[in-house]
Amino acid sequence: NGAAFSKVRGSQSGRDSTRWHVVRKFLGLISSHNIPVYLIDPLVLGLVDKDIEQIRSSPDGPSPECKYFCTPRDFTTFALLDKTWKHEVSLFRNAEKMGFQWLKIINKDPRLDGMDDLSGMEIPLHYIFKLASHAIHLVVFYERSGNFLWHGPLRLKHHMDRKFVPFRKLHFGRYPGAYEKPELLLVSIDDLKVQIPKNPSSFLEEMSHSRFLECRYREARAFFQLYPDDASLDAVEFRKKAKSLLHLSALTLNNLGVKFWLSSGTCLGWYRQCNVIPHSKDVDLGIFIRDYKADIIPAFQKAGLPLKHKFGKVEDSLELSFQGEGDVKLDIFFFYEEDDHIWNGGTQAKSGKKFKYLFPKFTLCWTEFVELKVHVPCETLQYVEANYGPEWKVPVKMWDWKSSPSNVQDNGVWPIDEWDNVIQIY
Repeated sequence: NGAAFSKVRGSQSGRDSTRWHVVRKFLGLISSHNIPVYLIDPLVLGLVDKDIEQIRSSPDGPSPECKYFCTPRDFTTFALLDKTWKHEVSLFRNAEKMGFQWLKIINKDPRLDGMDDLSGMEIPLHYIFKLASHAIHLVVFYERSGNFLWHGPLRLKHHMDRKFVPFRKLHFGRYPGAYEKPELLLVSIDDLKVQIPKNPSSFLEEMSHSRFLECRYREARAFFQLYPDDASLDAVEFRKKAKSLLHLSALTLNNLGVKFWLSSGTCLGWYRQCNVIPHSKDVDLGIFIRDYKADIIPAFQKAGLPLKHKFGKVEDSLELSFQGEGDVKLDIFFFYEEDDHIWNGGTQAKSGKKFKYLFPKFTLCWTEFVELKVHVPCETLQYVEANYGPEWKVPVKMWDWKSSPSNVQDNGVWPIDEWDNVIQIY
């Protein structure tokens, strides 16, 4: 009961010391088990970020007041890397001795899902420790093959107490999330030693765009039962080249700080069959025109991908194509935002004709594709349907970019005096 926590060092009237005591007890519990947790609570990190220089410069000094952990809140959130501990039974036993109630939320391990096996074993995704009126939400992060960290959603099983904590308020759990591995910093906050991400503001920025979509293996298996996969030598070779081109493209654009996503056939391949479509012959990426940088072309050339063509201009219908290994090319489409839709352009080189491809507005989510952490439109079905129509599940080997897409429109003709600038073929 909270009455046991009434007298706290440095507590000010109007502040709640219960939370500080619960956090301190929790940190004591996990440190006695050598479990390296770090603070990811967005509300505390937001406050810490404002004072980060001061906190860094006095890692051990006593706090004159309880500023971060004494604001009354229902819960405080920490993270744990899965591979750093394994002995949860003794942790729970000690937690109970200290007066904590606990809840463990498990679900299937998506890393074990694949085309051959959908029986992923269950793994712990979230732990909740509750003492008095405060809860500690411990989010478990797992390393994925794309060299990033992933946490799962918080889904309660039928028998669980839905009133244990205010689940809807928890910051991590509504969706799965993907994060870069953070560098950690040990600091003293309100006289409690705690690890935090070294750069709290970039962690908070990541958090606001962290939603993760899992590849749809169940649907992909159903697709391959109807349309057996092409396992020919050519298909295997193309997929290998496409994967390597995608990795090189991601590295190049990430180094420039340019946000991109899987578009067109590459996005369809991810959504429909969790793989590169072997008869597609290219890799397609989308970039919002607001993220365009003039050094994109030189950066790709430096990476060993010569420019194949450049159509359009920054103000209108820009698209770039680079030559990868063999006959595999990389197409980058730039997307323009209007009030109620988004579009990208196309240009026919011999006639100067312009085309426009309309998409409903979308946001970006992370996924894992060919061992890469990469963006896709969150509203993938609407995106794919806009491009490929309601029959997108049926493979089409003959595709004409000027007439096949269901969202294509004529968009006039480039004036002849602009051709040298807007139709460049190398």
